[in-house]
Amino acid sequence: MPDETLPESNTTATDGPTAENTPDPFAVLQTLQRENGELKDRLLRTLAESENLRRRTDKEVADAKLYGVSSFARDMLSFADNLRRTVENIPDELRKSADPAVKTLISGIEVTERDFISRLARHGAKKMEPLGSKFDPNLHEALYEVPDESLPNGTVVKVVEDGYTIGERMLRPAKVGISRGGAKTAG
Repeated sequence: MPDETLPESNTTATDGPTAENTPDPFAVLQTLQRENGELKDRLLRTLAESENLRRRTDKEVADAKLYGVSSFARDMLSFADNLRRTVENIPDELRKSADPAVKTLISGIEVTERDFISRLARHGAKKMEPLGSKFDPNLHEALYEVPDESLPNGTVVKVVEDGYTIGERMLRPAKVGISRGGAKTAG
């Protein structure tokens, strides 16, 4: 193979970096530091946004688990009410004089009601106990007033229909009778 020679380079000493086209190292450093700061800021904001999204999603999932059963629970409250009414409408004379089969039936209805209420509670639906408390329009629905000078005005004296909450939300307000005529309640 013949010797191949490389063409001679036409470069001269002046073709290298010159003062005119050499960037200032301090300007390059400042630019890189500014870009680094901007990227760091964007990274921190993105991390914060993703953390907020994770928290919001966790809360939405927890709410869905807790409140997803609300519609079904609200429908089942009438079943609980009917069980309660059944037991309340059995006359005391019948309870005492009934044969063992009827007493067992009555007892079974009472057990079924307690079990049903406890199952609702396990799924977050809690029965309110407003009797004797101050009337709260956010929790109670006043059906009538009872003249009673011995109680402060606006005290719940009768519960016509039980109220329920689920989590921190109202499932159904309690339908109540309230006192009228006594001293005003503080507050």
